[in-house]
This record gives sequence, C-alpha cells and structure tokens, in this order.
Amino acid sequence: MTFADLRQKLKSGEVSAKELVQEKISRINELDQTLNTFLTVNGHQALKIAEDIDNQRSSGNDLPSLAGIPLAIKDNLCTKGIKTTCASKILGNFVPPYESTVTKKLLNAGSIMIGKTNMDEFAMGSSTETSAFGPTLNPWNIRKVPGGSSGGSAASVAAELCYGSLGSDTGGSIRQPASFCGVVGMKPTYGRVSRWGLIAFASSLDQVGPFANNVSDVAEILQVISGKDEFDSTTVDRPVPNYLDILTKSIKGMKIGLIDNCFEHKGLSSDVKESVLSAASLLETLGVEIINISCPRFNDGIATYYVIAPSEASANLARYDGVKYGFRSEDEQTLIEMTSKSRALGFGSEVKRRILIGTYALSAGYVDAYYKKAQQVRTLIRKDFDDAFEKVDILLAPTSPTTAFGSGENIDNPMAMYLSDLLTIPANLAGLPAISLPCGFDKSGLPIGLQLIGNVFEEGKLLQVANQFERAAEVYKSRPKTDFTL
Repeated sequence: MTFADLRQKLKSGEVSAKELVQEKISRINELDQTLNTFLTVNGHQALKIAEDIDNQRSSGNDLPSLAGIPLAIKDNLCTKGIKTTCASKILGNFVPPYESTVTKKLLNAGSIMIGKTNMDEFAMGSSTETSAFGPTLNPWNIRKVPGGSSGGSAASVAAELCYGSLGSDTGGSIRQPASFCGVVGMKPTYGRVSRWGLIAFASSLDQVGPFANNVSDVAEILQVISGKDEFDSTTVDRPVPNYLDILTKSIKGMKIGLIDNCFEHKGLSSDVKESVLSAASLLETLGVEIINISCPRFNDGIATYYVIAPSEASANLARYDGVKYGFRSEDEQTLIEMTSKSRALGFGSEVKRRILIGTYALSAGYVDAYYKKAQQVRTLIRKDFDDAFEKVDILLAPTSPTTAFGSGENIDNPMAMYLSDLLTIPANLAGLPAISLPCGFDKSGLPIGLQLIGNVFEEGKLLQVANQFERAAEVYKSRPKTDFTL
C-alpha cells in the first residue's frame, strides 16, 4: 500500500494509527532478532503518539499528510531524548539533547518514528557489517548483506517492519542498499535537504534521503524533508516543487543518456547488465529517446572519493576524544593516553582505517599530491556531467555492479568492498540527485537496481521517470516469493 492508501484507510476508520504501530512492533519482535535491522525500537512512545493521533482524528481535527504512518530513522540522525549511536561503541550511550531538522519535519508531518536502524559504523562501509552491534541481514536471503551503510533502513522497509525510512548517502549508501533490498531509495541534490543533526562522515558528500516500497512514497517523504534550513548554511533557498503532481506527467520526448562507462566495466554482472538494458528498452516504449553518453572520468570517481571522504572523516571524527562526550577509557594517567586509548577502543577497524588514510592524505608533503589532486579530478567529473546534461535530461546506469553479495564475503577485503560503490560515487562527488528502483531479478531471485541520475535540483524529473517506469514495469507483480517469516 502507498501512503495515499494508508491515509484513506485511516480516514475511513478501517484501521487506526495505533493498530498500524502495533502491527509493525509485532513484526519487529518476530523478525528482527534474526535480521538485526533496528538498534532502538521506540515502541512505547510510538504507541502513545499513535493514540493521540487517533484521538485527534476522531475529534475531526485536520491532520498533516503523514499522520499515523510508522517510519524508521537511520541511527546517525539525532533524535531528542532517544539514543543515537552511529552504530559505534564510542557513541554507544549518546542521547542527543536536540532533534535533527529532517526528523523534526517528519514529526511535524505526523509520522511516527518506530525506531532507529542499524548501519555501518559512522556510515563507513557498503554492507552494514561494520556496525559495533552486529551485522544486518538481507530479508531476501539472510546469507546475503543488505548493502550499506544504510542497510538497516533499507532492510526494515523490505521486511515490512515500517512503511518508509530515512538513510544517508555519502557515496551510494542509500542507493546501493535500496538495490540490494529491492526497494526505492533516493539521494537528493546536495543542499536540497538539511544535514543539521546528521552526524558527519564527509561533510561535502553526505546527504539525507528516503527509502520506501514505491516511488510515490519516496516523493512524499522528500517533499516533507526538503527546503532551506537556517541551521544549515549548505541548504539552498530554492522552492520545493510539488513532487506528487509531477509523478503522473508524461515522459514522452525526454532524452535519457545511457552511460557507456558503466556498461563496459568488467565487474558488471551479466544479469545486472541485461536487466538494466531491458529497463532502458521499456522506457523507449514510453516515448523516451535513449542516447549513448560517455562520461570519460566516471570510473575515476572511486579513487577520488577514497581520498576526499577519508580526509573529511579524519577532521570530523577528531571531536571524539573521550573528553566532551561518548566512550572514555578510564585507566590512563595522562590526557594523551586517555584520548588515544578511548579512540583505539571506541572506534572499529574500518573507521580507524579511514581516519589513518585521511590523516595521511592531509599531512604536510602529501596534501597537494593527494587531497588537492582529488579535488581537481572531482571538478572534472562534475564537468563531464555538465556536458552530458547539455545533451540529455537524465542519465541511466546500474545502481551496483552486482546483486547482494554474501555475508562475510568482502569484510576482510576492503578493496572489493569499496568497488561495490563504483557506480554510485560520481553522483555524490558532483552533488547530483539520483534514485535507485527495482528493475528485475537475477537468476537466484535477488533484486537488481536501476539508477537514474539527474541534474542539480531536478528531483522532480527523476521521480517522474521512475514512477512511469515503475507503473509500466510492474516489477513487484513478478517478484519471487520471499519468506519474510524466516
């Protein structure tokens, strides 16, 4: 059911907000001991809010658009009075004294936060296996990863533990898990959505975005969380279109560019390539013109990202020193010993690896050779996109080179793990909006994601094309039977 269907049922009295919350809590209790999608379940407070919404509705009060709909929040978004850990031991008991802008907007829209979802520690990973609280499993096949770093948010939607969720995307961390878990996930333009209250990984790349089971629900969540924020100077004061009005408009005559570089990569699965090219053919039948486009530096994105992102992480994570908040080692005699031991014990291995890489790249004698050079290549990648958008409206590519890989398969091979983000990273480096939606299944029945990339602040076009494709492809009608009862 879409949010529109739920609203109709709530208005008619066929179902209550309390019943929706109770159903999701029961399902979490049944499945999440296996899946491990939630780090905190907000059951008691969620039921109280649902009862209040039901009372307001029965009194005839006008209610906001998402009133009574249970949503999940990635555990790197601050929630006032509710633990926010970033899936790290160093923040294991941190309770924020304030609410992030995006979660406040969702609360003001009437949504009910059902809980905080698992993630890769400090959003550093591509499989949700680096969490200090154990890995999340993929509901489609519990021997597979759900992707990362927003794997908990994607898996919670796929397993029907909530109706939608929020994640964050630094190098593909919404789109890749959306692909692996067979849901819709969107990264907005950098500056469209506030980052205030998002615990920083790489500040010039991070962006908050929605997950849902269909494009229209993603559009609704994006509508609510978008806009200028006085607390975040990187947000842009630009009108937010009515995305729901755009969804049903015809896409006939649009030009969509097939990024050649993505389909030439040797690591691209044949199932993924075939499914995504079939999706492009279906769009042609809807009146879209498909054009081959070359972005010469597209595949340079991953090397560029793994200099810039760790460098920014090195600076952002310097605040976790055992002094002001978070985990503190108590046995040391000096400040330096205490800080060193607190960070050594509080951070996991992947976080420490990226801090060391970033510190090295920013160190005297290397900053010009690595960080400055990476920023120059980043500018060239953006120029490639600018050139492409002079010829086409939207770019099309696979979301990930493969479907979900096995749990533990890449955990000891950082290079293989990093390469899983090859096709998503360029959009982050250029600050562009992008969406992943299901377009088919591989031979084993795992979902495949189609990625659409738009020009800056053209989320409406992406949602329009994605919605028309979703309606025409009807992927969910042919989805294989999946036993979510485990």
